[in-house]
Amino acid sequence: MNPLKNSKVAFFGTGNFHKFNEARYVLVEYKISVAMLNLKCIEIQDDNLETIAKTSAIDAANKSNLPIFVEDAGLFIKALNGFPGPYSSYVYRTLGTKGILKILGNNKSRDAHFLSVIAFCDPQGQSKPMTFQGRIEGKIMLEEKGSEGFGFDPIFEPLSGNGKAFAEMTTVEKNKYSHRGQALRRFANWYEDYI
Repeated sequence: MNPLKNSKVAFFGTGNFHKFNEARYVLVEYKISVAMLNLKCIEIQDDNLETIAKTSAIDAANKSNLPIFVEDAGLFIKALNGFPGPYSSYVYRTLGTKGILKILGNNKSRDAHFLSVIAFCDPQGQSKPMTFQGRIEGKIMLEEKGSEGFGFDPIFEPLSGNGKAFAEMTTVEKNKYSHRGQALRRFANWYEDYI
């Protein structure tokens, strides 16, 4: 039995309410409801976000027995050779935004980008996970700004964001520019046909 039949719902395997909220705002544009499933999924250590997301999606689908998507993202700082990249979650938990600002110091090269990878897996459907990416260019600010968002949002200013850090934007505004918003829209366009 396909739980998607005659419905427009997407199951999101995440324990991060901020990510869920961003997904909810984007997918409602496509009249897709989002159900948050807080699953403890395998998160392998790898230099490639797509490999990490695919592995997590397969694990989430096996554990839930539902068609499900997961999302993994990373902040890549040019002056630090792409650090923290796929290790962003761990670096945020251990160093935080202040730690990144301290590492960069007065370095004038502050170019960075965020990359998001969504992986969808259906245990009753296709054999390999489908992936969708989003990327936003920007820079690391000299200091934290704003109180919205989460993670590295207070120190990241997207090039197309009118001089604001992600943490100075509402969820709706951030979704217009963000890597996750882009990946979610690519997923939603594909998912509409899939269901």
